[in-house]
Amino acid sequence: MSAARLYNITKTLLNYGLDELIPSQKIPWYGKVSRACLFWLKNKHPEKPAGLRLRLALQQLGPVWIKFGQMLSTRRDLLPLDIALELALLQDQVQPFDGVLAQKLIETALEIEDISEYFSDFDQTPLASASIAQVHTATLIDEQNQPQNVVIKVIRPDIKNQIDADLALMEQFAKVVAKLINEAKRLRPVEVVKEYKKTLLDELDLLREGANAIQLKRNFEGSESLYIPYVYSDYSRVNVLVMERIYGIPVSDTDALIAQNTNMKLLAERGVEVFFTQVFRDSFFHADMHPGNVFVSYDTPENPKFIGIDCGIVGTLNKEDKRYLAENFIAFFNRDYRQVAQLHVDSGWVPKDTSVEEFEFAIRTVCEPIFNKPLAEISFGHVLVNLFNTARRFNMQVQPQLVLLQKTLLYVEGLGRQLYPQLDLWKTAKPFLEEWVKQQVGPWSVLKQVYANLPFWAEKMPELPDLIYQNLKQQQQHNQPALPQPSHKPLLLGVFAGAAMIVSGLCYLQHDFIATVVAASCSLIGFVLAWRNA
Repeated sequence: MSAARLYNITKTLLNYGLDELIPSQKIPWYGKVSRACLFWLKNKHPEKPAGLRLRLALQQLGPVWIKFGQMLSTRRDLLPLDIALELALLQDQVQPFDGVLAQKLIETALEIEDISEYFSDFDQTPLASASIAQVHTATLIDEQNQPQNVVIKVIRPDIKNQIDADLALMEQFAKVVAKLINEAKRLRPVEVVKEYKKTLLDELDLLREGANAIQLKRNFEGSESLYIPYVYSDYSRVNVLVMERIYGIPVSDTDALIAQNTNMKLLAERGVEVFFTQVFRDSFFHADMHPGNVFVSYDTPENPKFIGIDCGIVGTLNKEDKRYLAENFIAFFNRDYRQVAQLHVDSGWVPKDTSVEEFEFAIRTVCEPIFNKPLAEISFGHVLVNLFNTARRFNMQVQPQLVLLQKTLLYVEGLGRQLYPQLDLWKTAKPFLEEWVKQQVGPWSVLKQVYANLPFWAEKMPELPDLIYQNLKQQQQHNQPALPQPSHKPLLLGVFAGAAMIVSGLCYLQHDFIATVVAASCSLIGFVLAWRNA
């Protein structure tokens, strides 16, 4: 970090009076001396509220700080609501860098002499410019000599050095804030900066973004709800990403959507369905669904389809988290706060020694006033925020995957209500979640798990009769003085179960689902009977 950059950041923070947010009695003597030495740097905006001063300061500090403010705006569990709302107004509008330099970066990344080897009509004027990268349009000439309209995303030159320098300073500021501010334990500034650092550095790897987009596209292949642009992996590198160019209406442009007679109610409901499908069906969700990354296709406005771009940040949930989260949501729908508290303990999100009764009472105290409103007026995302806030008072550990989920849910709900203010997210989500839980715990789920494991069982089945025989023989030798000659019934049942399993494997390979399930069921019964008679 250069002295000039450090001074510029300090000057900006002091000119917006952000030092006044720290109680004077908490500032150590050396901090007061340093402040006195910079007496000419005073708050030039005393009439402005703290949230506005913070937003203006971050905008002046540049891209890294703007993105940090955007991330903080989604953490309404950590910040006062007025500051969070102010930070949500941050716009990632950054001056583009020279298009000639962008072209040179692309040529260097692809190891070509001239961009015309792969692309024609390359536009040196960027289509869009953001803090990390900017986007140019071009026409790709593929191996079949077919022109394809594409966009080329290229990372800003030397952005890594700036990011590293600013992040190092952020980490130092976070440590100071952690010591000086009373609420630092709840705000966890060091952990927040660490989380931001990981997210930002991941965004610098465009190969990661491309892989995420490919996965999301595969998950929604043929869907009427969501389209993800095609990624040209052969022409992509760590700092260059080539994608299909899409044409759509920005989702925030409600006037344009209404003008083409878009079914706004269906569009809003599909946004909710896409989110829950990504989370619960795929365990892989786009975690940066702010309006700048979402468009609506011009085609079939009566049957509208979302287009998602910028897949640099994705979230995942494991099977256990998905189930506990779905059951939590359903318990909330039913106002079963006891179940919510018990699920948090069972999942390990709060310590096992937590008093379920006390936790239930705390959740009820926070949530019951919210539910006095009509469901359509209740923010699903804010209920989740309140739940996590309450859980943290009971020593709930930070769950990064749930933080991403919470952020994305706030985006999705805000987007849905912007499109269709009457959107009842609860009514849209509840049937989906109930059906998902039913599939996970019902008999059909057991059969699907048996079916999924058939290849492994079919491979191991030939070994089972020998293993059962050896086990019975060892038992006979060990207990010979006290036990009569054992029956061969368990061995026969085990052989029957093994044979049935081999048959089920063969049926599986022949794609005969019904025969597979029947044979697998017979095998399971055989194993149970063999075990009971052993």
